Amino acid sequence: MCMQCMAGAMTAVGAASGTRAYLGSRHFGWLTPQRLKALTVALAVAALVASATLVTGSTAAPKQAGQPAAQAHSPAQR
Repeated sequence: MCMQCMAGAMTAVGAASGTRAYLGSRHFGWLTPQRLKALTVALAVAALVASATLVTGSTAAPKQAGQPAAQAHSPAQR
């Protein structure tokens, strides 16, 4: 796994962990320990799936890939 992909996955898992901590600290009546555990698993899985499918580690190719940027837009070349 490349470092950018790893960073995206760690960010997603961190966001899921923060969401879980936020919900756990609110002491909602419907959020039992079993539901909190299920929510934690669901958030972690959703975060990993989202980071694996939505985050790319590469950048878009330049319009003129064969030429350096300084030469691509030089008025003297025209």
